Amino acid sequence: FGGAAAVAPGHFARLFASPGPIFEPEGRRGNFWRLARALHAAGFRGGDIVHNTFAYHLTPGGPMMESAARALGCAVIPAGPGNTELQLDAIAQYRPNAFCGVPDFLKILLDQAAEAGRDASSIRKAMVSGAALPASLRAELGARGVAVLQCYAAADLGLIAYESAVDGAPCPGMTVDEDILVEIVRPGTGDPVPDGEVGEVVATLFALDWPLVRFATGDLSKTLPGPSPCGRTAMRLAGWLGRADQTAKVRGMFVRPEQVAAILARHREVARARLVVGRAGEQDTVELRCEAPATGDAASTLAAALAESLRELTKLRGTVAIVTPSSLPNDGKVIEDTRPVG
Repeated sequence: FGGAAAVAPGHFARLFASPGPIFEPEGRRGNFWRLARALHAAGFRGGDIVHNTFAYHLTPGGPMMESAARALGCAVIPAGPGNTELQLDAIAQYRPNAFCGVPDFLKILLDQAAEAGRDASSIRKAMVSGAALPASLRAELGARGVAVLQCYAAADLGLIAYESAVDGAPCPGMTVDEDILVEIVRPGTGDPVPDGEVGEVVATLFALDWPLVRFATGDLSKTLPGPSPCGRTAMRLAGWLGRADQTAKVRGMFVRPEQVAAILARHREVARARLVVGRAGEQDTVELRCEAPATGDAASTLAAALAESLRELTKLRGTVAIVTPSSLPNDGKVIEDTRPVG
């Protein structure tokens, strides 16, 4: 745990291993990541049934939301991602009124329910995180009867900030959680920037078992002036405004340049590669562009092998394009995120 843990691993409740690899613990106290406050702001209450589609396998996303929902007295369906047919069966049986997950997957579930003639109309509110929530997607989900709010959280720090609403309308920005200290600093220096200027989010969390002091998230944001229209008076952030490095978050999973390098190490015939993250049809897209001399059947075989390596090393599915040598931009970028920010 980077030397930050104040207790031995055996004294935590769970031990996670996220792609990267990144190792994070969960302490033994309830609502360890403090996300209950965000769910409460989104209207989650005791007696609700929550369909939780964040991943449970080795990564903390699922347990993060589940611990918060259970702290509020909600029942949780531990759905995880994928297996939409089984998920629609569970929704039909249990009639959950709340959803947790990445926003793209909520749209996928509702779309597939409509196509199959299944009823998913019981879901009326959602807390989403881990991926961008464009205004167009929020509006589409709202038109389908789901009030969607989002939160900004990290496996290391737990809840950082969250949205609130007044009369069903989301308030501008996100309210910083009361149990964490947030600074906006100039990337690479740690020096605080003036209010309203974009910089890197740095957070301090005084937890007894997992204290973190000035933890650099790598995310960019800025402060907003004044209290929230909902009445909350804590510091406000403008939300996620990009990355201070080349790391990208795709479908709730971080992908890093070293993972792209690991793919190249498996396929020596590839000279250079560039992972391009985009957006189409209100969903994140991933394309791995690789410089290689292969053509025809050889190129198809190589592309299939690269797609499998991409899935194994990043836990993401994407397409592969074999491009001619020296055709990729020579700008030092390994990951290019073309999604709109804000």
